[in-house]
Amino acid sequence: MYFSVLLSFLFLTSLYALPFNFIKKETDTLNSPTLLVIGGIHGNEPGGYFSSAILSRYYTITEGNLWIVPDLNRPSIQQNNRGINGDMNRKFADIDPQDPDIEAVREIQKIITEQQVGLVLNLHDGHGFYRKEHLNTIFNPNAWGQTCVIDQRALDGDHPYGNLNEIASKVNQELNNALIADHHFFDVRNTNTRFDDEAMKHSLTFFAVSHNKPAFAIETSKNLPTLHHKVFYQLNAIECYMKLMGIKYERTFDLNLDTVKVLLDNYESVTINNNFYLNLNNLKNSLSFIPLQSDRNEFTFTHPLGSIRKNNEQFDIFIGNQKISSLIPSYNINDLCSDPITIIVDGEVKNITFATDFFVTADFKVINEDVNTRLNIIGFTRKGVKDESNIRVKLSDLDSKYSVDTSNKSYRLEFYRKNRFCGMILVHFK
Repeated sequence: MYFSVLLSFLFLTSLYALPFNFIKKETDTLNSPTLLVIGGIHGNEPGGYFSSAILSRYYTITEGNLWIVPDLNRPSIQQNNRGINGDMNRKFADIDPQDPDIEAVREIQKIITEQQVGLVLNLHDGHGFYRKEHLNTIFNPNAWGQTCVIDQRALDGDHPYGNLNEIASKVNQELNNALIADHHFFDVRNTNTRFDDEAMKHSLTFFAVSHNKPAFAIETSKNLPTLHHKVFYQLNAIECYMKLMGIKYERTFDLNLDTVKVLLDNYESVTINNNFYLNLNNLKNSLSFIPLQSDRNEFTFTHPLGSIRKNNEQFDIFIGNQKISSLIPSYNINDLCSDPITIIVDGEVKNITFATDFFVTADFKVINEDVNTRLNIIGFTRKGVKDESNIRVKLSDLDSKYSVDTSNKSYRLEFYRKNRFCGMILVHFK
């Protein structure tokens, strides 16, 4: 018997307590080891944050504990920038109180130093392929790619995972037994931070080591051919560390390049103010007349890397560093509608709640007997009709320019009570 606790399973980009998502998957907080995985300290290293997002969504912990921060530097991730406020990974020894990154840095420092944390992984993509001897500009000792980085060979104090060099070497050996190409092999890179690398003294991993926390950076190469190559290796490395710590897990997929690519292509969905829903897959680049409130809009994503950035008068939707769509608002005062809604879908009566979707093959009809509530099917027009309830609607009845998806098969059903927006349902034609 086991249980798993997942904090922030739905990921809010407003009204959240932390400037990043913090997910806990736990079975025994008192007696079992806890692995902390951190992605996104550098916004232009997507292998790190997309792998931690997959870890958040598709892994179940059956023994031990896993903590995940997939988007530590969210503003830089949105802009695909190493650090829009400078390098966050050089702010852990000291930071200016006026630095815009201070909240994220201070909060992750608190998490790292929690007594429960037994080992820390910081996920990166590094340039080139690390080699102990110089071969060329890609394969050389100054490269960071395909390495497990340690700050020193071992912790100063006694710790069950304190032999950093031995642990990193074991992980590398496992990774090198399952390479996609021979030149992808992993090696240990010891920065010997305390004596040889002044810049690394300000890094997240050295902060952890200085607080007697074993810490490693996993660096997949920026020169790997695709994002799913990077994520494949990151996940393999994380699994190695979990096995080493005795953390047992289950995942809902086979770990190979093809399945990783499928997972990366699934952007999932967003709910806005608990009454408006969008499936983010195949969404058009821009959507107009989105009924929003004038302030305090709540965007709830099912994807750990989902976020919003206000851009003048529009709201840009991101999954990690990938801009999915721009929402152009039509500001409304919201009201409450009766829930659920009765809809006849291909001749079958269904009760459907707001901020969800349904699929139809032939036609649908919304049943509405409330005279104070009217339906507006975005893309449907019938002369003289203001309330579009109680009408059979086929795909051919809809104007494709009003669809929300690039396939022109998904449309918004919006409900208004006394001319105030009160809820929306998304219909998809098969």
